[in-house]
Amino acid sequence: MTPRAVRMYVALFAVSVLGTALALVQDPQRGWAGILLASYALAAVGLGGLLFVAIQYASGADWGVAFRRVPEAMTAALPFGAAGVALVMALHPSLYAWTGEGQHFTGFKALWLSTPFFFWRAAVYVALWLLFTRVIVGASRAQDRGAPAAAEQWTRTGTRWSVLFIVVFALTFWLASFDWIMSLDAHWYSTIFGIYNFAGLFSAALAVIILLLLWLRGSSELGAFVTDEHVHDLGKLLFAFCTFWMYIWFSQYMLMWYANIPEEAGYFVRRRTDGWLPLFYLNVVLNWVVPFLALLSRPAKRNARVLASVAVVVLAGRWLDLYMMIQPSVTAGPPVLRAGDVAPVVGAVTLFVLVFARAFRQAPPVPLRDPRLAASITYHS
Repeated sequence: MTPRAVRMYVALFAVSVLGTALALVQDPQRGWAGILLASYALAAVGLGGLLFVAIQYASGADWGVAFRRVPEAMTAALPFGAAGVALVMALHPSLYAWTGEGQHFTGFKALWLSTPFFFWRAAVYVALWLLFTRVIVGASRAQDRGAPAAAEQWTRTGTRWSVLFIVVFALTFWLASFDWIMSLDAHWYSTIFGIYNFAGLFSAALAVIILLLLWLRGSSELGAFVTDEHVHDLGKLLFAFCTFWMYIWFSQYMLMWYANIPEEAGYFVRRRTDGWLPLFYLNVVLNWVVPFLALLSRPAKRNARVLASVAVVVLAGRWLDLYMMIQPSVTAGPPVLRAGDVAPVVGAVTLFVLVFARAFRQAPPVPLRDPRLAASITYHS
């Protein structure tokens, strides 16, 4: 990234911070909800990058080695996203209605939704994610700095920690999505909510990897190592996980619609009335209908322009999906797009670009001493 581009992104970030501050003055509840959305999404993109790397290690896949530095650099966003969520919890805990007066729970729910325990759990989740980021990404970087004879050893180290991370991620992200998003509506519950959020996280992470890869392919040394085969496989993964998201969305909605239990159905009633119904359907269109139809054919998955367009649609869908989860739980009335909704997202995007560019520069663009690199470059899907 050129110094001029860096200055432009810094200026844009400063403007977004100012816009967020103004939104907090005008409507604190809405403003803090916007910060929570942007921070959660930023942390999820970083976490999704680490999960992609971990899956590659754990499955012994060769094809992703050539562009592994891209998802590795994405993990640099994780601390900033986590810090934003912590800021919301520390400065505006009333966003979670159960922290105030008049919310009385009994039994295990009273224990789970106690403020100290809530904070401690959040700290444990983030500490574990940062620990695994440091070890897994650190092993990949150390492989390039170490002796060639030790290259296989670093791959085995990354594989062992990746297998462990996938287990830890499944538990911690499942609980974090319950705590940070679902507890905004403390009387509603869905046991599938964690999997639903995982599907959204990984679809969005794949969309970000695709956009970054297509950008770097034409503007950096990475272009000499990335082929249409890599792009094609990423397109197939995006197609699959958007369909998986739809499957989980339908499973959650259909079961609650069919059972029609008031404490479950109320969540969807709120999101289908008072002007929210068009966004309810648009969520499905952006997250599944468009990517499914656009990526059905093999040539579409290998076409950079089509794939980039679909990735942008999926990211817009991810924002809308989080918006639908958060805003109706904390604000009343019909949906109204305000500066407080847009400014934090612009800030998160510009911050991500800045931290990604910095992290990507800190290592060679390709893991040159990974023994699987040759197989990755000559890979055919």
